[in-house]
Amino acid sequence: MKKLFVLIALFIAGLNVQAQAKIEFKSETIDYGNIAKGSDGVRVFEFTNTGDTELIISDVKSSCGCTVPEKPKGPIAPGATGEIKVKYDTKRVGPIRKTVTVYSNATEPIKALKIKGVVEANKSILEN
Repeated sequence: MKKLFVLIALFIAGLNVQAQAKIEFKSETIDYGNIAKGSDGVRVFEFTNTGDTELIISDVKSSCGCTVPEKPKGPIAPGATGEIKVKYDTKRVGPIRKTVTVYSNATEPIKALKIKGVVEANKSILEN
């Protein structure tokens, strides 16, 4: 009788568990390193939906106008991968320290990602 009660309790507990999306990033920081002024500023945050329902990224915002993020267009199925593209304006010389905030239906609905690096002036400019 005791075993039957335990099985029934586990079954009821299992019914109360809701399916949730879970987002796991390959890396939460992109390091541009030292890059030249005017070079390609596009990088990608790769992620996987490790949850058991579709992941919907509702918005992606940057901490400033010099960084333009692009979210996936549709839902990401459980087990599938996706990417968030980030374009930094490399015409701005100096250090890069920006935050990209991801809003979704995941278990952690707000996720802060970082980009960092240094944009250096072109050597030809320095030599003149």
